Amino acid sequence: MDALIIFGSFALFIILNVPIGIAIGLSMLTFIGLTNALPLSFIATNMFTAADSFPLMAIPFFMLSGALMEGGGLSQRLVNVAESFVGHFTGGFAMVTIITCAFFGAISGSAPATVAAIGSIMYPAMLQRGYSKKFSAAVIAASGCLGVIIPPSIPMVIFGVATGASVGNLFVGGFGPGIVFAGGLMSLSYVICKKQGFKGNGLKFSFKRVFASLKEGIWALFVPVIILGGIYGGFFTPTEAAVVSVVYGFIAGRFIYKELTLEKIWNSLIGSSMTVGTVLIIVGTGTIFARVLTIARIPDQIVNGILSISDNPVVIIVMLNILLLFVGCVMETLAAIMILGPILAPVAAYAGMNLIHFGILMVVNLAVGFITPPVGVNLFVACGITKVSFEDLSKAILPFIMVLVVVLLIISFVPEITMWLPTMMNK
Repeated sequence: MDALIIFGSFALFIILNVPIGIAIGLSMLTFIGLTNALPLSFIATNMFTAADSFPLMAIPFFMLSGALMEGGGLSQRLVNVAESFVGHFTGGFAMVTIITCAFFGAISGSAPATVAAIGSIMYPAMLQRGYSKKFSAAVIAASGCLGVIIPPSIPMVIFGVATGASVGNLFVGGFGPGIVFAGGLMSLSYVICKKQGFKGNGLKFSFKRVFASLKEGIWALFVPVIILGGIYGGFFTPTEAAVVSVVYGFIAGRFIYKELTLEKIWNSLIGSSMTVGTVLIIVGTGTIFARVLTIARIPDQIVNGILSISDNPVVIIVMLNILLLFVGCVMETLAAIMILGPILAPVAAYAGMNLIHFGILMVVNLAVGFITPPVGVNLFVACGITKVSFEDLSKAILPFIMVLVVVLLIISFVPEITMWLPTMMNK
């Protein structure tokens, strides 16, 4: 009965198009009001304690850092560096988009922000070189998923807060899957471009042009080195690294590249603040949701239900992937992690998965949800930038989704891709 009230009311509010964070909170109010199982003060107390988290402080700073670096011209420098390396290949500009999104993901930690920042630069450039509108929009939307896989990643921070996993280890564990993810996208792009006759930039590879772009973009390329090198060099925590990235982004954009105007700084502060407010509401209500489920022993019922179907680790991992892919289609990513992370972690542990491996697997699954209708946020952002219709983009993105599902299975059953670097760093 408790599960029926909780999930039934939550589904009702979602159907009524209530924002996800508010829908979670209202479902908790409904449960408490109908059962009197908990005092109303439980909601206020737990929302406060959920936000009172040192690792969680990394989120607003990483968001602000990404916005400042976009406004300061760092994203354009990353595009120039990527083009100097692969722009001459068949489908070179599609590869440039993918590589640049990977680098920008190491700055912003957000998939929609990556689509917006890189898409606004790359879409006109791809059209000028003869790429089709649908393919260009699909590449941009799919590549934006790298924003949450390549560290630092906001969903990884949320998973760490929800389950107690090390945020630093999650960051390092994301590198291997991120490279495989990008490789899958680049391989598919090459095949499509070869078939449809999309060429490169028409220039021969030139070390001179590579060195020139590296010299101009060196300050942008330093960002992931400073963030991750500082964390694993023992100089600062992930949260402190986020603060350092804000200071670095401000200095680079304002005083080195001199493109970060006062208006851009103000817009970055406003945009980041609004996004952070939304995230904190989801974190607060999601924490309450997870704790109420635990009190009602619903996670135990879910675990037992899954294990009653099969206790084979391979089957369990496949079922987890199917569930998370479905959830990614219909639920906002951060809310899904807050609610399902603590519930599914014991199931993954039963299947022999390390918590870090499961965390990365969950983030990658939900990253695919960014390009899957009906809640594919990257699709909506890409549609806004490119003016391609949602229906056309949904069709064009299908080959990318299929390739990413294959990548997902590889990451699932080859844990070394995720775990080799965290294991090596912790020796």
